Amino acid sequence: MSTNPKAALLEEYALVARALSAPARLSLLEQLAQGERGVEALAAKTDLTIANCSQHLQQLRRSGLVTSRRDGKAMIYRLTDSKTLELMDLLRIVAERNLAQVERILRGLSGGEDAPEPVNRKDLAARLAAGSVTVLDVRPADEFAAGHIPGALNATLADIERIAPTLDPDSEIVAYCRGPYCVYAHQAVTALRRHGLNARRMEGGLPEWREEGRKVALRAAS
Repeated sequence: MSTNPKAALLEEYALVARALSAPARLSLLEQLAQGERGVEALAAKTDLTIANCSQHLQQLRRSGLVTSRRDGKAMIYRLTDSKTLELMDLLRIVAERNLAQVERILRGLSGGEDAPEPVNRKDLAARLAAGSVTVLDVRPADEFAAGHIPGALNATLADIERIAPTLDPDSEIVAYCRGPYCVYAHQAVTALRRHGLNARRMEGGLPEWREEGRKVALRAAS
């Protein structure tokens, strides 16, 4: 390590930047934003081998982005703090503003059309309180059961075609998913709008909703 204080600081900052440089590690951060998990669960969620998943988690831990605790023989990981989530979102914002390929990919998710403006979380909370909106959580069922926006319906992308005819065409529908990197909500909105429904996505996902201190239901609605 350099003895020059500034150079030493830059080396540490670069450690964090390098930790964000692999798609697999971004995927792990997205999963940990949903809640703490063990290595096996994270490997299954991200299609990594357990050995490869462990290596990526060690790099994330060395960079200070995640921390861990022992539960018996298992190591349980979580995001270190809310600043990690903010950093993830900032990375998304910079990429969307400056990389043409990101814009093309997002436009493709919207069927080649301009995506409708997302609903901010404050407005969605007000509409939920007024009962004037239908909210769809398009994450997998296990993530929905572990925590979701109260009143939300769980509908994965595979369910959209089946449930679309049952939704009120006069009601606004807002879809949400995992957070900064999740594309499920974009895809769900496109599918719903093909059915003539007034659909938009929520800005951010459940992690941001929860981080703002808003209520979260901790088990699946009956």
